[in-house]
This record gives sequence, C-alpha cells and structure tokens, in this order.
Amino acid sequence: MITEQNLLTKKAIELLQKLIATPSFSSEEDMSAQHLENWFKEFDIPYKRENNNVYAFNKYFDKEKPNLLLNSHHDTVKPNEAYSRDPFEPHIVDGKLFGLGSNDAGGCLVSLIATFTFFYESKNLNHNIIIAATAEEESSGNKGLNSLLTILPEIDVAIVGEPTLMNLAIAEKGLVVFDATVHGTPSHAAHPNSNNAIYNTIEVLEWFKNYKFPKISEVLGEVKLTVTQIKAGSQHNVVPAKVNLVIDVRVNDRYNNKEIAEILSNEAPCELKPRSLRLNSSCIDKNHPLVISGIALGRSSYGSPTLSDQAALSCPSLKLGPGDSTRSHSADEFIFIEEIEGAIDLYIKILNGFLNKKEL
Repeated sequence: MITEQNLLTKKAIELLQKLIATPSFSSEEDMSAQHLENWFKEFDIPYKRENNNVYAFNKYFDKEKPNLLLNSHHDTVKPNEAYSRDPFEPHIVDGKLFGLGSNDAGGCLVSLIATFTFFYESKNLNHNIIIAATAEEESSGNKGLNSLLTILPEIDVAIVGEPTLMNLAIAEKGLVVFDATVHGTPSHAAHPNSNNAIYNTIEVLEWFKNYKFPKISEVLGEVKLTVTQIKAGSQHNVVPAKVNLVIDVRVNDRYNNKEIAEILSNEAPCELKPRSLRLNSSCIDKNHPLVISGIALGRSSYGSPTLSDQAALSCPSLKLGPGDSTRSHSADEFIFIEEIEGAIDLYIKILNGFLNKKEL
C-alpha cells in the first residue's frame, strides 16, 4: 500500500474539487488531464498520456497475468441554463460537493484513482491493474477510451466508474440510432395524392410502436425501440417527397448491434440507415469472481439502461461507482462527500476479495 486510505480519500476529494473548477467539456480536457498527471507525479507513479487520456500500470505489472482495467472519464457535458450555482465552484454545503461533473463522473474517477494508488505497490496480485482516466465519453468521441484500447494490453475484465449508488450494474444496454426515410409522391396540396409521404408515415409509426424483438434479457429486459424525431415539409401548400425519422434503439445483451440493424432493415416498412454499430451492449457473468466479491459485501446487482464507455469494451465489465445516475446532467449537480469516502472503501474491499483470490 503506497499510503494510508484516509489520506488517499482526502487527496481524492481535493482532486475532485480541482477537476470541478477546471472546465473539461468533451474534446477540451487538456487542463483536467494535467490535474490527473499531477496526482501521479505526487505519488511517484509512472504514467502515460495519449491525447487527453491519462493511464498507468501497477508497479509489479507482469505480462503473464490477466489485466484488470479501472476506468472512468474526466470530460463533462456543458452546464444547462437551470443552474443556480456557479457550475465551476466546488462548494461543500451540508456534506454535498456541488459542481459540474461532481457526480458524472468525477466522484467515480477520483475514487478509482485513489483505489489504484492504494494497490499500486501490492505484490502477488492475480491480475495486473491498469487505471485509465479517459476523455470524450460524453460525446462518444474517437479520442477517448476506444482509441486508448488500441494501445493498452488486452483487457480481461474491467470496472467502469459511473454513478450506480455503488451497486453492481452487471449489464448495460447498447445503442443504435437509425435514420429512417418514408417516401411518397410530392405534389401541390390542392391536388389529389394517394401517396402522401406524411400519411404513409402513420403506418410506419404504428409499426415501430408495436414492434417487439423476441429475445428478452434476464437482466436488461426487452430491446427498447423509440421514435424520437420526425421532420417533413417546408411549405403549407406542398406535399413533401419524404419524411425523415430518427429511431433510438436500446439493445439488450441477447443481440449485437449488427443483428439489430439486419433485423430492422429486413422487416421495417421504410428505408433505414444506422449511424453507428459500435456502441454494443455489455455484461459480466453474475458468477464472475469480481461480482461475487461485491455481492458478498452486501451490494445488489442490476441491469443499466444508460450508456457508458463500457460500450467500447469487448471484455466482461462491471459498471460501479458512487453517486446517483439521476443527478447526472442535472442543474446544481452534486455528490455527497460520504459517497466518495464509502466508494473508496468499498472499491478496496471488492478488489481485495478479487485480486487476492487464488483460483479464478
């Protein structure tokens, strides 16, 4: 252990305050990355930086051992107009640390960094530990975790830090966004037209409303398909040639995104084009030793409907972190100080149960 747990906790909270005070919108994380570099310098831990991603390996890294990744992000969304506080002022009031990114996902990030530092000098662990503080999560950008994975050694299992109230999200839905087009015959509104694209859309909307994918996940339930946008026409007296729709599909762990695209392209009564197929669902077996270690400490497991950097991973991964997902992207975002304290303690206990287990 490189230092005492209570000192690490104090330092982690101080780091979070520095991160809150530093604007770090997606693709603009240069300064927050410097704060992260300073942490590793302070604790004399060698680190590397790729774009705005900062990462490090445990002291006794062994290429023959499997690799555990600890990951969270340091970028944020932009503050919404409903803020009543300065989003970049890290005030602590009644045990709450306020500020943009405090809950999503600064509290998770600093807790994982503190946990990595706690284990940095540990010997004889059954896994190597890699910490990755990554960029561009909020925008699903191409210079975040997905780019870093091309540099890192193969990852065997991961903990992704997102606010889960420190319960175990053992599965997460993937996402495919489709652009759909319903065609018709353009015409003057005064003339008869039996092929009105807008009227044709009624049947298409009903199809999407009623369509069900047959495979249901034990943890994530059904695939959720939702029409979220519709656009057509430019003048009151012109029937448009087409109607454009946007379809949001949240994918369970019984399908991959390519399968979803193939099924809908074959069955949907309109033209469809997926924007991307890379944000797949993710999961970890409920009997995985990492999950068992968390359950043994009284944590519950569930399936998460929200997307995170787990989508970039092809290995078993667990989403776990302090804070509450419902506070994310909200006005006057905050995290409780005691949530960070409890998270560091729980992360350490879960990893003690996992990293020191002899048979995996």
